[in-house]
Amino acid sequence: MQTQRNSGIGTGTSRKQRGVTLIETCVVAVITAITASTAIPGMQDLLETRRVDGVATLLATDIQWVRSEAVARNQPVRLTLHSGAGNTCYVVHTGPADACTCDGSGPAQCTGESAREIRTVVLPGSGKVSVEGNVESILFDPVHGTSTPAGTLRVTGAKGRAVHHVVNVMGRVRSCSPLRTMSAYRAC
Repeated sequence: MQTQRNSGIGTGTSRKQRGVTLIETCVVAVITAITASTAIPGMQDLLETRRVDGVATLLATDIQWVRSEAVARNQPVRLTLHSGAGNTCYVVHTGPADACTCDGSGPAQCTGESAREIRTVVLPGSGKVSVEGNVESILFDPVHGTSTPAGTLRVTGAKGRAVHHVVNVMGRVRSCSPLRTMSAYRAC
Protein backbone atom coordinates (compact mmCIF):
# COMPACT_ATOMS: atom_id res chain seq x y z
CA MET A 1 0.00 0.00 0.00
CA GLN A 2 1.19 3.36 -0.87
CA THR A 3 0.48 6.50 1.11
CA GLN A 4 0.32 9.90 -0.50
CA ARG A 5 1.80 12.89 1.06
CA ASN A 6 -0.24 16.06 1.10
CA SER A 7 1.80 19.09 0.17
CA GLY A 8 -0.81 21.53 1.54
CA ILE A 9 -1.19 23.33 -1.75
CA GLY A 10 -4.81 23.80 -2.68
CA THR A 11 -6.08 21.54 0.05
CA GLY A 12 -7.19 24.23 2.55
CA THR A 13 -4.41 23.78 5.07
CA SER A 14 -2.39 26.88 6.00
CA ARG A 15 1.27 27.40 6.38
CA LYS A 16 2.81 29.17 9.36
CA GLN A 17 3.24 32.86 8.74
CA ARG A 18 6.57 34.50 9.46
CA GLY A 19 7.19 38.21 10.17
CA VAL A 20 4.86 41.03 11.15
CA THR A 21 1.92 42.36 9.23
CA LEU A 22 1.41 46.01 8.39
CA ILE A 23 -1.59 46.22 10.72
CA GLU A 24 0.40 44.85 13.66
CA THR A 25 3.18 47.37 12.98
CA CYS A 26 0.67 50.26 12.88
CA VAL A 27 -0.94 49.18 16.15
CA VAL A 28 2.45 49.05 17.89
CA ALA A 29 3.36 52.47 16.45
CA VAL A 30 0.10 54.01 17.71
CA ILE A 31 0.51 52.51 21.19
CA THR A 32 4.12 53.75 21.33
CA ALA A 33 3.08 57.27 20.25
CA ILE A 34 0.33 57.44 22.88
CA THR A 35 2.67 56.22 25.62
CA ALA A 36 5.40 58.68 24.60
CA SER A 37 2.99 61.62 24.46
CA THR A 38 1.89 60.98 28.03
CA ALA A 39 5.42 60.38 29.31
CA ILE A 40 7.19 63.41 27.74
CA PRO A 41 5.54 66.12 29.91
CA GLY A 42 6.40 64.11 33.02
CA MET A 43 10.00 63.82 31.85
CA GLN A 44 10.21 67.58 31.24
CA ASP A 45 8.90 68.24 34.76
CA LEU A 46 11.46 65.80 36.16
CA LEU A 47 14.28 67.49 34.22
CA GLU A 48 13.30 70.94 35.52
CA THR A 49 13.06 69.63 39.07
CA ARG A 50 16.57 68.16 38.74
CA ARG A 51 17.97 71.41 37.27
CA VAL A 52 16.48 73.56 40.04
CA ASP A 53 17.59 71.11 42.72
CA GLY A 54 21.11 70.95 41.28
CA VAL A 55 21.54 74.74 41.22
CA ALA A 56 19.94 75.06 44.68
CA THR A 57 22.31 72.46 46.12
CA LEU A 58 25.32 74.14 44.50
CA LEU A 59 24.31 77.56 45.84
CA ALA A 60 23.69 76.27 49.39
CA THR A 61 27.06 74.53 49.36
CA ASP A 62 28.77 77.67 48.04
CA ILE A 63 27.18 79.84 50.74
CA GLN A 64 28.60 77.58 53.44
CA TRP A 65 31.92 77.44 51.61
CA VAL A 66 32.12 81.27 51.41
CA ARG A 67 31.56 81.47 55.17
CA SER A 68 34.38 78.99 55.86
CA GLU A 69 36.61 80.64 53.22
CA ALA A 70 36.31 83.98 55.04
CA VAL A 71 37.50 82.33 58.25
CA ALA A 72 40.30 80.43 56.47
CA ARG A 73 41.57 83.57 54.71
CA ASN A 74 41.04 85.71 57.81
CA GLN A 75 39.45 88.41 55.67
CA PRO A 76 35.89 89.30 54.65
CA VAL A 77 34.59 87.43 51.62
CA ARG A 78 31.45 88.24 49.61
CA LEU A 79 28.93 86.42 47.50
CA THR A 80 27.50 88.85 44.91
CA LEU A 81 24.65 88.14 42.46
CA HIS A 82 24.57 89.48 38.89
CA SER A 83 22.01 89.05 36.14
CA GLY A 84 21.70 90.35 32.62
CA ALA A 85 21.92 89.41 28.95
CA GLY A 86 19.96 86.22 29.64
CA ASN A 87 22.57 84.90 32.08
CA THR A 88 22.65 84.80 35.84
CA CYS A 89 25.89 84.48 37.75
CA TYR A 90 27.26 84.86 41.21
CA VAL A 91 30.77 85.76 42.24
CA VAL A 92 32.66 84.85 45.38
CA HIS A 93 35.20 87.61 45.93
CA THR A 94 36.99 89.92 48.31
CA GLY A 95 36.59 93.69 48.32
CA PRO A 96 33.56 95.96 48.00
CA ALA A 97 30.21 94.66 46.69
CA ASP A 98 30.47 96.51 43.39
CA ALA A 99 34.14 95.65 42.78
CA CYS A 100 33.45 92.50 40.73
CA THR A 101 31.10 91.95 37.81
CA CYS A 102 30.38 89.03 35.52
CA ASP A 103 28.61 88.94 32.20
CA GLY A 104 28.37 85.19 31.78
CA SER A 105 31.15 84.86 29.22
CA GLY A 106 33.88 83.86 31.65
CA PRO A 107 35.35 84.61 35.05
CA ALA A 108 34.35 87.78 36.85
CA GLN A 109 36.25 91.00 36.31
CA CYS A 110 37.33 92.75 39.52
CA THR A 111 38.64 96.27 39.95
CA GLY A 112 40.49 97.78 42.90
CA GLU A 113 43.41 96.62 45.00
CA SER A 114 41.42 94.70 47.60
CA ALA A 115 39.09 92.96 45.14
CA ARG A 116 39.96 89.43 44.05
CA GLU A 117 37.73 86.93 42.30
CA ILE A 118 37.76 83.56 44.08
CA ARG A 119 35.03 81.75 42.18
CA THR A 120 32.46 82.56 39.50
CA VAL A 121 29.39 80.44 38.77
CA VAL A 122 27.50 81.21 35.54
CA LEU A 123 24.00 79.91 34.88
CA PRO A 124 23.26 80.38 31.16
CA GLY A 125 19.79 81.48 30.14
CA SER A 126 19.35 78.27 28.16
CA GLY A 127 19.46 76.32 31.44
CA LYS A 128 16.15 77.95 32.38
CA VAL A 129 17.21 78.33 36.02
CA SER A 130 17.97 81.69 37.58
CA VAL A 131 19.20 82.98 40.93
CA GLU A 132 17.85 86.21 42.40
CA GLY A 133 17.89 87.74 45.84
CA ASN A 134 16.41 90.43 47.98
CA VAL A 135 20.02 91.48 48.55
CA GLU A 136 22.65 91.93 45.87
CA SER A 137 25.64 90.95 47.97
CA ILE A 138 26.28 89.20 51.29
CA LEU A 139 29.49 89.83 53.24
CA PHE A 140 30.84 87.08 55.51
CA ASP A 141 32.89 88.21 58.50
CA PRO A 142 36.05 86.16 59.21
CA VAL A 143 36.11 86.68 62.99
CA HIS A 144 32.53 85.94 63.94
CA GLY A 145 31.38 83.96 60.89
CA THR A 146 28.39 86.27 60.56
CA SER A 147 26.82 87.61 57.39
CA THR A 148 25.71 91.13 56.56
CA PRO A 149 22.99 91.68 55.53
CA ALA A 150 20.74 88.68 56.08
CA GLY A 151 18.89 87.83 52.91
CA THR A 152 16.96 85.35 50.81
CA LEU A 153 18.44 83.94 47.61
CA ARG A 154 15.86 82.39 45.26
CA VAL A 155 16.60 79.66 42.73
CA THR A 156 13.73 79.58 40.22
CA GLY A 157 12.96 77.34 37.25
CA ALA A 158 11.05 78.27 34.10
CA LYS A 159 7.85 76.56 35.24
CA GLY A 160 7.78 78.16 38.68
CA ARG A 161 9.60 75.54 40.73
CA ALA A 162 11.67 77.36 43.32
CA VAL A 163 13.96 76.92 46.30
CA HIS A 164 14.66 79.77 48.70
CA HIS A 165 17.87 79.92 50.73
CA VAL A 166 17.38 82.13 53.75
CA VAL A 167 20.78 83.30 55.06
CA ASN A 168 20.52 84.61 58.63
CA VAL A 169 22.94 87.00 60.39
CA MET A 170 24.83 84.03 61.81
CA GLY A 171 25.68 82.97 58.25
CA ARG A 172 23.53 79.85 58.43
CA VAL A 173 21.32 78.72 55.57
CA ARG A 174 17.76 77.45 55.82
CA SER A 175 16.31 76.10 52.57
CA CYS A 176 12.63 75.82 51.70
CA SER A 177 10.29 75.71 48.71
CA PRO A 178 7.40 78.15 48.34
CA LEU A 179 4.09 76.35 47.99
CA ARG A 180 6.15 73.14 48.21
CA THR A 181 6.87 73.16 44.47
CA MET A 182 9.97 71.06 45.21
CA SER A 183 9.02 68.01 47.25
CA ALA A 184 12.53 67.49 48.69
CA TYR A 185 12.28 70.80 50.61
CA ARG A 186 9.92 71.87 53.36
CA ALA A 187 7.38 74.55 52.54
CA CYS A 188 8.17 78.25 53.07
